[in-house]
Amino acid sequence: MINYNPKNWLNFIFSFHKSDTVRMMWKELVYISLLSICITYLEITFFPKAYFLKNLTTVYSLLGFVISLLLVFRTNTAYDRWWEGRKAWGSMVNDTRSLSSKLSVFQLTEEERILFNNLIPLFAFATKNHLRNQSLSKDNIKETRLGPLHLQGHEPLQIIQLMRIEIERLKQKETIHNEAWLAINRDLDALVASLGVCERIKNTPIPFSYSLFIKKFIFIYVLTMPLAFVPLFGYLSAFISTFVFYALVSMELLAEEIEEPFGCDENDLPTDQLCLTIQSNCEQIFSV
Repeated sequence: MINYNPKNWLNFIFSFHKSDTVRMMWKELVYISLLSICITYLEITFFPKAYFLKNLTTVYSLLGFVISLLLVFRTNTAYDRWWEGRKAWGSMVNDTRSLSSKLSVFQLTEEERILFNNLIPLFAFATKNHLRNQSLSKDNIKETRLGPLHLQGHEPLQIIQLMRIEIERLKQKETIHNEAWLAINRDLDALVASLGVCERIKNTPIPFSYSLFIKKFIFIYVLTMPLAFVPLFGYLSAFISTFVFYALVSMELLAEEIEEPFGCDENDLPTDQLCLTIQSNCEQIFSV
């Protein structure tokens, strides 16, 4: 995730970051420019006084309004997915703090404190990797009271299950009373719920037909735009079409980038930093 100063306008305008859409789509801009110039040339050369082309600007104004509504809905939907993912990870941070603070006040042995100090942040790391279709690295899996962990399949759920087993064992030997046991299980349930929200976002992409329609609509709209603007602007209509293409496709690219918020792109959620925050919080709580 990129940290920036939103008040520094000049830096935004005159800098070209690698996430800038111009750098991402410069080849497409060149192709559209060449195609628009060809269409403009053909219209000026062979249809200089075509009557049916004179009133196309009204049609394109209406189509521009329609496509703007589609893109607004597209970007809002993508941002809603990004923000819902951020709220899920925010809840995960809070729930791990709550779980750690509740467990730390009981008369746990040193081995038990080390166990929970390892398992709670390990759940966050496992969730991050699970959402990226990766497995936990050896650096994340530490030696615990249970010995080396051999996790396969759904790693976050296995870690939750290990914590439930240990908490149930503490209840059986009366280290944890019933009321605290219920409160701790609510925190574990909340962690599972946050994991479920993230999985729902990851496994439910924008419908393919919807995304395909927008891309085709933008391409046809921009490519035929010189037909309407040549009588007014001549060859400048090719550059106008290119600029409109840049504006419309940039919105689509931005939506595509943030609708999958758990990856490693620069505008994705800072899940690596959030995992380190959870780890730091657990170490601080259990060290008291």
